[in-house]
Amino acid sequence: MSMMASWSALGFQDSASPLMEQLIFFHDHAMLVLVLITTLVGYMMTTLLFNKYTDRFLLEHQSIETAWTIFPALILILIALPSLRLLYLLDEVNNPSVTLKAIGHQWYWSYEYSDFLNISFDSYMIPSQSLDLYGFRLLDVDNRTILPMNTQIRVLISAADVIHSWTVPALGVKVDAIPGRLNQISFNMNRPGLFYGQCSEICGANHSFMPIVVESTSVNSFLHWSFDMEDN
Repeated sequence: MSMMASWSALGFQDSASPLMEQLIFFHDHAMLVLVLITTLVGYMMTTLLFNKYTDRFLLEHQSIETAWTIFPALILILIALPSLRLLYLLDEVNNPSVTLKAIGHQWYWSYEYSDFLNISFDSYMIPSQSLDLYGFRLLDVDNRTILPMNTQIRVLISAADVIHSWTVPALGVKVDAIPGRLNQISFNMNRPGLFYGQCSEICGANHSFMPIVVESTSVNSFLHWSFDMEDN
């Protein structure tokens, strides 16, 4: 299965990691709160236009001052607690089995598998005129990033020239690549597939032409691929 942005999509891509599942849950939670607030405020504003007694109660009654203070505080707590929990989950690095280094360049990505002796490559976008029949314009690359599913993966991210951003929406991953600084993210892919991303920090004239393709595969397939890459 391939996951990528499309013109008709209005929501998130289907999640491919527990982190993205939690991000979608939080989004739905926050949207529910916003809809309830909007409905309540809209109802009260409409009532004010037609009912003078409601107007007097909302503007002059002592209890409404208490309600306007307590309810927003409870709502903020209701949103803040899940948000803080999610922030800590995103920063957690839990004994990674595979470490990948991703270096942003103008305008391509280079990768290095730190756990193996000799696996590193550059990943360039395939030009539109060179795509095969089933390729995706501005999204396919010549060398995909192969990673095992159901495995804790750590990605170390930096840049060689200007600020980039390594982003794969289906995995819930978006990390700035900053020259001279090493950022990291940890995730676990729970299903196989191709997950497409792009640089999400404006980095120059060809910012739109440095896509990311993560291929999630079984552990055995990943090991076979790594052995072949080391032999070459």
